[in-house]
Amino acid sequence: MNRITSFEQYQQEYKHSIETPEAFWAEKAEQFTWQKKWDKVLEWNFDEPTIKWFQGGQLNITENCLDRHLETRGDQTAIIWEPNNPKDEVRKLTYKELHAEVCRFANVLKNNNAQKGDRICIYMPMVPELAIAILACARIGAIHSVVFGGFSYKSVADRIHDAGCNMIITVDSASRGLKEVPFKNIIDDALQICPSVKKVIVYKHTNENVKMVANRDVWWQDEMKKCSSNYPAEIMDAEDMLFILYTSGSTGKPKGVVHTCGGYMVYVDYTFRNVFQYNDKEVFWCTADIGWITGHSYSVYGPLLAGATTLLFEGTPTFPDAGRFWQTIDKHQVNIFYTAPTAIRSLEAAGLDFVKPYKLDSLRVLGSVGEPINEVAWHWYNKYIGKEKCPIVDTWWQTETGGIMISPIAGVTKTKPGFATLPLPGIQPALMDEKGNEIIGNNVEGRLCVKFPWPSIIRTTYGDHNRCKENYFETFKGYYFTGDACKRDEDGYYHITGRVDDVIKVSGHLLGTAEIENAIDMHPDLVESAVVGYQHNIKGYGIYAFVVCGHERKDTDLLIKEIIETVTKNMGAMARPDKIQIVKVLPKTRSGKIMRRILRKIAEGDIHNLGDTSTLLDPSVVEDIKNGAV
Repeated sequence: MNRITSFEQYQQEYKHSIETPEAFWAEKAEQFTWQKKWDKVLEWNFDEPTIKWFQGGQLNITENCLDRHLETRGDQTAIIWEPNNPKDEVRKLTYKELHAEVCRFANVLKNNNAQKGDRICIYMPMVPELAIAILACARIGAIHSVVFGGFSYKSVADRIHDAGCNMIITVDSASRGLKEVPFKNIIDDALQICPSVKKVIVYKHTNENVKMVANRDVWWQDEMKKCSSNYPAEIMDAEDMLFILYTSGSTGKPKGVVHTCGGYMVYVDYTFRNVFQYNDKEVFWCTADIGWITGHSYSVYGPLLAGATTLLFEGTPTFPDAGRFWQTIDKHQVNIFYTAPTAIRSLEAAGLDFVKPYKLDSLRVLGSVGEPINEVAWHWYNKYIGKEKCPIVDTWWQTETGGIMISPIAGVTKTKPGFATLPLPGIQPALMDEKGNEIIGNNVEGRLCVKFPWPSIIRTTYGDHNRCKENYFETFKGYYFTGDACKRDEDGYYHITGRVDDVIKVSGHLLGTAEIENAIDMHPDLVESAVVGYQHNIKGYGIYAFVVCGHERKDTDLLIKEIIETVTKNMGAMARPDKIQIVKVLPKTRSGKIMRRILRKIAEGDIHNLGDTSTLLDPSVVEDIKNGAV
């Protein structure tokens, strides 16, 4: 696939994609292996909503991830696996070996009565078998639903039940850092309330002694021995479901976001190659767990579609110490590194002593994903990890979008700290005011919408299409609503200022929480912060800031005064927090997202109705925050 290599080319490609979108995406799709070419490129209606790409086209995404590479790069490494403990053995799988394992496991699935269209729940740590399981499901036409390996049995059960899964793929147990995760035991607990599941396939990872239920549970390794490494890929329609991935909803009930085979394939390949400017034989490392969309799109599907070498990492950024990421980059000569601002900030707080022992000279491109990266972290990442020679792609996208939407193109787009910059070709963003009118021009702010479909847009929420319509297509008729607030500056660059429900209207001014947090984080002693609004008698809403200090300071009153001065200096007096609470840590989900719903309730004084905290990495931190509320 041709790659954008200059800003002029970006402008030409973008113009082409907006003026003739169907021709543009048809050109991208031509470069894949199709069993039957499509009859119609696009049919869409945002009112219903119904979106169909490459109708009539038939394919299997695994033929494009694996089979088509065998002749030219069969002996090239497809997956490098870095284990939790750096002393354990690294595993590498070539494209030929990965193809054989996927086909063998596809036979295992069929032998255990998995059928095309079945929903299969995958609950595993970051081992190569997780990628193999995903690809084997896709190969037989089953729909995979990967659940992050840190979720509780109740959260797993909710997702199994919602998708109607009849099979689970898991492991005996695993370690993350020093923590043991009893995967099989958690599945056993979940299955007490999930009668739909008839079969559990267990990969023996740690040799932990686990209970196996007769006629239901089988060992992965035993089943693989019975199977051949030949399995012709099931022919799928372009609009057949590829996977369901659950994301949090405002109601607390997870939403099953549905992505389909053809459009998702075309879009993640295009964005992977262009945003990161991937070169043949480079090592790409996305640190996201495959249980999240970033892992689906940029640990597995995107890299493999492009014939890349992708690194899967089982561990944590701070085990055995805070130099683990940097040690791994040197060890495997990683060229492109894609991680979250949360990880960057925590490693920044650990200090440069953990960075200095490593060369990091293999790095060519850095990436950021998951939330807007604050300026302080951006500059630290640029200076100490990228040595001021690696472009940083600060990517904005969502589970629902399938792939990156607004982002610099590495080395092509001029970057600005904290800015997602410009839309990728094919993406037509619009800023809307509260009345539903599009705001034209630059130096404006509003709610971020998209006015034309792209190939990997959400198709529905599983089992509840009306929820998809209400969440994404009803707020602004004729537009996909992202739920984010956004500014467009004088250069037309986009800066995400936070969720719309994370926008505080203070004395008539709309203030994005991400922007206030960015100003707070300018204070040199702070590691990170979270800002929420609370009802204020005079202003309508006041600003409540929860802040984490990098080291103990006994002069709390002075620190609070300094924070207020920092915010005033960097954002203005209207953004000064009304209340500041120093906390040891912020309540985060296992994926690293701050649970603002809980912080809002604490700020409002509604501490007896905090809702479900089971998805938090450490639910006990909530008690400390409640007790210290100001």
